[in-house]
Amino acid sequence: MIALRPAALDDLALLRRWDEDPDVLASDPNDDWHWEDELVRTPPWREQLIAEWDGEPIGFVQIIDPRTEESHYWGDVPAGLRAIDIWIGEPDYRGQGIGTEVMRLAISRCFASADVSAIIIDPLASNTRAIQFYERLGFAAVERRMFGEDDCLVMRLERPRPGG
Repeated sequence: MIALRPAALDDLALLRRWDEDPDVLASDPNDDWHWEDELVRTPPWREQLIAEWDGEPIGFVQIIDPRTEESHYWGDVPAGLRAIDIWIGEPDYRGQGIGTEVMRLAISRCFASADVSAIIIDPLASNTRAIQFYERLGFAAVERRMFGEDDCLVMRLERPRPGG
């Protein structure tokens, strides 16, 4: 029922609408995603994906290699990490466990590469609901950190051990 597909320029209006949603905006208040420019780029360090439920676009997932991405948002980090941004853009699909399934797909996608040892995320420190969501998925708090104007909690999920 849930699938991830590459985001495309055809998704521009949808992504702009989701960007204006109060809940999405509250979780990411200071970023301009520059959709017009970014949707036509496919750098090797990033995947921008649309989450679909029964073929209907419902959310967005971005997976990056934080070591090689060009803005160096995460600073100097070791190899073997991935960072995920996720949101459910369609309000009717929130609070039903769909975000959990989308995140599980994103996590599986990250760990499909044997080179990936851990995943990092950076919810706003004030977003206790998101933090609890990530904790239920196995992420643990690492540090509180400012990213520009955003006070965030860096969280990390280690690759599952074989048989564990």
